[in-house]
Amino acid sequence: MGEVRKLQSVSATEPTCPFGVCDGSGWILGPENIARSCECREQRIARARSRGVSSVIPPKYRGVGFDRPPITELDRTVVSVVREYVDRLEDNVAGGHGLWLMGDVGTGKTSLAMLVSKSAIERGRSVAIYSLPRLLGRIRRTYDADTGEQSHDDFLERLTNVDLLHIDDLGAEKSSEWVLEQLYAIVDSRYEQERAMVVTTNLDQPALEEQIGARTVSRLVEICGDPLPLFGDDLRYRLAGA
Repeated sequence: MGEVRKLQSVSATEPTCPFGVCDGSGWILGPENIARSCECREQRIARARSRGVSSVIPPKYRGVGFDRPPITELDRTVVSVVREYVDRLEDNVAGGHGLWLMGDVGTGKTSLAMLVSKSAIERGRSVAIYSLPRLLGRIRRTYDADTGEQSHDDFLERLTNVDLLHIDDLGAEKSSEWVLEQLYAIVDSRYEQERAMVVTTNLDQPALEEQIGARTVSRLVEICGDPLPLFGDDLRYRLAGA
């Protein structure tokens, strides 16, 4: 019995193939002991390259779903577009296609974006999740050699390599030449490498261009298409009073 429990414990901790094809190693053993790579191997490499970035769904959003508030309270047209994106998530991520959610405070932008990121993580994709102020703070720490953090170039490379980069509150940071440079470097790198992004912002497109620069917004349009607008009353107050 002890040996059985030991084997069960080992198998529970071993990586599994999300496609149910290989034994979790990323390789498939064929005839004459010739190995070929499994479809999941590319995902495993991407996750390894993305170590050191934040990929944890905050506790508040771990239960988010299309059939639960606040998603059920949002604009049906926008939710339908996001649902379609999630239904075709593999193709969208592979093609470097993203989403841009725009609207007032409390209109559900972050909940929808977290639902996309959660779905990507559940499907074995590598994801980096940051609010803009937190992301810029993380980049600033790369200049401090005493912290033992990754170098600036290494961290930006990891941000480029993740399958999906999720930036919340784009445009929330006070603008400066340094901020503009960092944002353009991140967005442009993901554009060139055809990597998907999901972003949220309280600003409409003209205001965002003024805040973070027209060329960065132009790249976002190339990656994410036109912004999906979410407007209305603050859902936090509406749901709290329900």
